[in-house]
Amino acid sequence: MGRSTSRLANDAWEALLTAHAVLIKQMAATEVWNELSMREYDVLYTLSKCPEPVRARELTRHVLLSQPALSRMVDRLIGRGFIARDPDPADGRGVLLSLTEPGRAIQRRVGGRHAVDIACLVRDRLDPAELRTLEELCHKLATDDNEETS
Repeated sequence: MGRSTSRLANDAWEALLTAHAVLIKQMAATEVWNELSMREYDVLYTLSKCPEPVRARELTRHVLLSQPALSRMVDRLIGRGFIARDPDPADGRGVLLSLTEPGRAIQRRVGGRHAVDIACLVRDRLDPAELRTLEELCHKLATDDNEETS
């Protein structure tokens, strides 16, 4: 008898988390991270995808850090000159975050090397059809039904 749909879903989830953990460990072991930590890079990469400055709470939605941890990291990245914090002209109490030119430069430099590592790690394990299927499945899992209807 086959696994129940619930069991299959849990096994698939566990396999996804295991694959993520293995790949993250392998990526963390590369020499790419001598200028930034992976988490610092994640913050800079997320900001690089934003077409305009964003509030910290918007950044929190897209980065895998708690709000307090993200605040501390943003403060460190501001101190290093990679992020700018400016008053929100629409709301004097709020602040907006954006990449500075040095922040954009380091994100691109580290990101280019990181992309090469990702390509090697993933493409060596999956053929092009599997890569397309993985991409489609991940996009499907990442769809937030609440965001689509609001």
